[in-house]
Amino acid sequence: MRIAIGGIMQETNTFLPVPTEVATFESVYLRRGEAMLTGYGAARVEVPGMLAVLRAAGVEPVPLLATMAGAAGAVSRAAFEALLGDLLQRLRDAGPVDGVLLALHGAMVLEDQPDAEGELLERVRAELPAHVPIGVSLDLHGHITPRMLQPNTFLIGYREYPHIDMYEAGERTAQLMLDVLAGRRRPVMALAKKHLLVSPINARTDTPPLSRIVAAARRMEQDGRVLHASLFPVQPWIDVPDLGFCALVCADGDARAAQAAADELAAMAWQARDEFTPDLTPLDDAIRIGLTSPGTTVVGDGGDAPSSGAAADNTAVLRALLAAGADRAGRLTYLTLCDADAARQAAAAGVGATVTLRVGHKMSRDGEPLDITGCVRTLTDGVFTMHDAGADGTEADMGLTAVIAIGDIRLAIRSRRFLEWDTGLFTSAGLPLRHAALVFVKSPSHFRVSYAPHADRVLAADTPDTTTGNMHRLVFKNVTRPLYPLDAAAD
Repeated sequence: MRIAIGGIMQETNTFLPVPTEVATFESVYLRRGEAMLTGYGAARVEVPGMLAVLRAAGVEPVPLLATMAGAAGAVSRAAFEALLGDLLQRLRDAGPVDGVLLALHGAMVLEDQPDAEGELLERVRAELPAHVPIGVSLDLHGHITPRMLQPNTFLIGYREYPHIDMYEAGERTAQLMLDVLAGRRRPVMALAKKHLLVSPINARTDTPPLSRIVAAARRMEQDGRVLHASLFPVQPWIDVPDLGFCALVCADGDARAAQAAADELAAMAWQARDEFTPDLTPLDDAIRIGLTSPGTTVVGDGGDAPSSGAAADNTAVLRALLAAGADRAGRLTYLTLCDADAARQAAAAGVGATVTLRVGHKMSRDGEPLDITGCVRTLTDGVFTMHDAGADGTEADMGLTAVIAIGDIRLAIRSRRFLEWDTGLFTSAGLPLRHAALVFVKSPSHFRVSYAPHADRVLAADTPDTTTGNMHRLVFKNVTRPLYPLDAAAD
């Protein structure tokens, strides 16, 4: 038995004006053919999970192409055609296969196409005989569309947010593929959607209201009603038609059962719509709490989160810290900023030098650069291995990183946007969390898994920019209206 495996993963933020090109994918990873089989190392993400199941079953994996661009602006048509064209040609060259496994995100948008995964799956489907199944793993924040429900194609989403089951999602997808090919299962798909905009800050699967809907989905699976029930609260920073909360259900040969289950789960989300309003702390209050409370306060700067597509170069938090006197507080504050030019200038000056830098807003338009003066404390290459839950084993590369001491503030200026999920973000730069009174992390929710064990309290600040957790800060032009909570509720 031969099963092809591949994936093109990108989470679009349409509010970020910088397009995603092939080079953006290459900057994270782009693995072709045999390089897919060894290139992931110990990373616990989807493709290694799929490969583990296939190898355990004695199935030959046929590696195509796997790439990831993280979260960024809309993908150019040229980049999409180059990557998908490469994957499709490798599929043709592979000869007959029994099935195809794909690791996708689900919220990729092209500059000329709001439903990138729908087009991708349609084009992969067209290359295969009708009897060859396609199995797809998806991020829980995917924007699921009817076009993605291609014939003889099943889709399975992550179960957890924060994302701690990416590897397991790959395993589940591959195992169902084996069951299908053995004739044990006949998956059919159904989706139900509500035009409900959910802030990721209050859409964690381990806390209400989403935890209640998750529990209902797990009961459906345990009771045998469905094979897989996936929930997609969607990432809200894509301005596309039909945006909203989706329940996607895979049942064993019973389309009516799948649709009934999807409708039930979507209705639960709609009934809980008011509970999804995030508990955001005003930025100035978060700083005051952190500087005056005992122990360590960790604050999510969700508005400038690179994991959600922001440029990670907004100076709003740094400005507020300086205005509040955090540089003279007698207790340390940590935060990061992405600015390759400033990092290079600090490196040129060297450790111990006092530098004056203009930082921030090289990409982001929401704000102005800020002039700072401080001492270069540390210089690193920005490379470390993530060990906290989520992407454990993944190599992080923040590029040249300079830690600048502005009085009691420690500003880690990095050169590349990267996930701010792991505590290695600071510890790799010589900033132990136990030494800080206040730590800002550019992440809406995932950071809680890694940082909560080190924190006496965790807050989510109401911060600006392209990944704001405050849905009322966003200006949409293309979504289907009415869209709750921006408009009056309408089922």
